[in-house]
Amino acid sequence: MNIELNEEQKLLRRSVREFAEAEVKPVAKELDETGRFPLEILRKAGELGLTGVCIPEKYGGAGMDHICYSIVIEEIARACASTSVILSVQNSLFCATIEHYGTEDQKQKFLVPFARGEKIGCYALTEPQAGSNAAALSTKAVRKGDRYVINGAKAWITNGGVADAGIIYVNTQPEKGEKGITALLVEKGTPGFTVGKEEKKLGIHATACTALSFDDCEVPAANRIGDEGQGYKIALSMLDGGRIGIASQATGIAQGAFEAALAYARERQAFGHPIAEFQAIQFMLADMATEIDAARLLVRRAAWKQDSGARFSMEAATAKLFASEMSTRVAHKAIQIHGGNGYSREYPVERAYRDARITEIYEGTSEIQRLVIASWVLKSIGA
Repeated sequence: MNIELNEEQKLLRRSVREFAEAEVKPVAKELDETGRFPLEILRKAGELGLTGVCIPEKYGGAGMDHICYSIVIEEIARACASTSVILSVQNSLFCATIEHYGTEDQKQKFLVPFARGEKIGCYALTEPQAGSNAAALSTKAVRKGDRYVINGAKAWITNGGVADAGIIYVNTQPEKGEKGITALLVEKGTPGFTVGKEEKKLGIHATACTALSFDDCEVPAANRIGDEGQGYKIALSMLDGGRIGIASQATGIAQGAFEAALAYARERQAFGHPIAEFQAIQFMLADMATEIDAARLLVRRAAWKQDSGARFSMEAATAKLFASEMSTRVAHKAIQIHGGNGYSREYPVERAYRDARITEIYEGTSEIQRLVIASWVLKSIGA
């Protein structure tokens, strides 16, 4: 693994940072305050290839590697956490699932326009009573001829309020447990498919995060992704890539908070000196910089492993665990450096603190990451 970015990756980082500074950062505060979904930003991001970073060009994507993907999510998160997680779901959960497991017809209909950013996708696995225990889905689908009839509900679905289509995980054979779960594509406007209320959250306010409900909702059997009963395997395999996205998001949130704290420390005067001259502040900045760098390296290792074609579950879990908990710590220190101003919504570190917290929860809680890591560690010891 070469930890230095190549020229293409460096150019991408510069380009995405310029886009984030010009288009995303100026509206980040407003998006946080209003909860408005940034559709216009997503359309512009699509024109730059940011809605299908790793998707082949023939399917509307940019055809880049997963290190490039981690760079994109980090740079957008540095400016706006909401926009970054919208892109993360679009890239690593919706588009990547169809690219890996979809039929050619599904790729033409559900991948090309989504990878281009012309349409928005969501990924509906979580239910009110099935979060970390993804095998315990109560949303059911019954095969009737050439159609599936879906009944049930999903919860906490990012992009759910605006998505043109969603990958919905359902139980087609409950008696088989996790081997009875199937993935179906459901389009917006399908009779029986209803979008619920938008969640009022601590942070990432602009993600159109909603409940979804299905009441005798019929979809063609041609909308099934993979074989019947293959859904649980598909979900877990795609969550590994999703965890790299969230680790990248957490790193970007921390980087933005660190930069704000560094600038503030240089400007803020106390006892006749910039507070950056005080050792207590310097130590906090040193810890923040060290942790961000460590998280970024873990993320890039996981992305490199994914690009190699090898199994990367442990690397993704390690990156996600460390980066998410690091992000909360760094945002905490950023507020501390700002003092009372850090507690004010007039400064971006307050938003960073709220946004960072969710990265320890979604796409697998920190506890789930530790279980994944422990299982790999125990396997390697016994090998």
